[in-house]
Amino acid sequence: MMRSYHVPDLLVRKARGRHRRRRGSWSGRRGAMRYGTLAPTGWSVRRRTEPADSGRVADAHDRVEEDAMERRSRFRILGVLVAFALLAAACGGGGSPTTTAGETTTSGPVATTGDGGTTAPPTTEAENTEPIKIGLLTDLTKTFTPWAVNVRDGMLLAAQEINDAGGVNGRMIEIVVQDSENDADAAVRGLERLVEDGVVAVGGPISSTVGASAAPVAEELGMPFFLVKSGTDKALTRDSRYTFRTCLPAAPMIGGPIAQYAVEQGFTKVGAIVADYAWGHAVKSALEAAFADTGIELQIEVAPVPPSTDFTPFVRKIADFEPQLLVASGHPPGMAAILPLAADLIDVPVTGAFTPPDLIVGRLAEVAVGRYADFPCVDYFSDEYQDLARRYLAFSDNKFMSDDAVSGYGIVQIVAEAVAAVGDDPAKIAEYVHANSFEVPGYAYELSWTEWGELAAARPMFVLVSEGPAPEGVNEAGDWWFELLTQSEPLEPYVP
Repeated sequence: MMRSYHVPDLLVRKARGRHRRRRGSWSGRRGAMRYGTLAPTGWSVRRRTEPADSGRVADAHDRVEEDAMERRSRFRILGVLVAFALLAAACGGGGSPTTTAGETTTSGPVATTGDGGTTAPPTTEAENTEPIKIGLLTDLTKTFTPWAVNVRDGMLLAAQEINDAGGVNGRMIEIVVQDSENDADAAVRGLERLVEDGVVAVGGPISSTVGASAAPVAEELGMPFFLVKSGTDKALTRDSRYTFRTCLPAAPMIGGPIAQYAVEQGFTKVGAIVADYAWGHAVKSALEAAFADTGIELQIEVAPVPPSTDFTPFVRKIADFEPQLLVASGHPPGMAAILPLAADLIDVPVTGAFTPPDLIVGRLAEVAVGRYADFPCVDYFSDEYQDLARRYLAFSDNKFMSDDAVSGYGIVQIVAEAVAAVGDDPAKIAEYVHANSFEVPGYAYELSWTEWGELAAARPMFVLVSEGPAPEGVNEAGDWWFELLTQSEPLEPYVP
């Protein structure tokens, strides 16, 4: 059995404060796997005060505010019950979920009272006890499996915590899983199957292939679709209304944090190696735009994709340029070769390709510590992240909670909050998400979106893998932790 936590009261605020963190969690429900829990702390949703981007969203604002006021008193009462529920939950057993390719279903426990009776919120009408299905579409068996497993387990933890807390208005969350296999056709088939299965939202894509192929289908079907690391600028159009980025901004936005750090450090030269395919070329363009007015010399080498690539001549050209920073974020397939070569030929920080840090350090520990830098969407140094990470490690078989896992956790929270506020109609859920900003535990910034689903105010952290020790209980992957280099200023959203 998995550990259980009870759902905290959900707070809807009219004022949208900036850069305040509040611990929290959401609700979950049942799907190809069913897990649910809510973090044993509260989280908040803050209403935007600025005008909505469309008439549909504006209407949603009014409906959501009315619903929130009606529920507020009931949520305060629920918050009192949570304290007692946590005591009972502490006696539960531990465990970890398993999945297979395709669809899988696992059930989570229903919250009970001390005498064994089930609990449910008061209602004056016929109670809907059907599970709330949230889809997971991600690459569980191909290139991006390490990323995908983290997303999956983050979603499952959120669902488990929510369900153990009594669900969303008494309904359990079910996570329905489809393997996208890093394949465009498999992604579309998987999304269509999830819609047929009755999900109210879908999250989890890591690869740009999956995001670019499935997002148009999600828009056509009117299905809320949450991207994690699918950074392709092709996933969103100006007409997108159901697709939302949650962690990795669009590729054209990622040059900003790198240029900001280089300017802050007084660098005069920056080198980069990018891949000769769509992602690499998008990063190349982003870097050229970001560095255009900085006065910093930028040298970019375009390298083929492994396995036949010898990266030695490319790294040597960069070394001869003598930069103070090497950007390898535009060549994810080449990172395992570029990092060791850089250690031999040029001793400068090397920016990664948004890879789980335990994966990099596990394979390249001798050269990664003190050299590998990356841009997570989470704040590893916050109490909120560290509390969540401890629960995550106790829940899953993972040894580290990456930002992919935090994003998965947040997706379930966001959808559960939306269902609690406006019901399980996918169109209303999308409107609710557009109308609000969200503070997800562990995130480095509030989540909010443009009219077309781009991150409206992303502020990724820039961290360097350094020697440990890590805070107690948050890293079982080795004796290493992070050094904060800088945090990005809010990134200008990319306009398709």
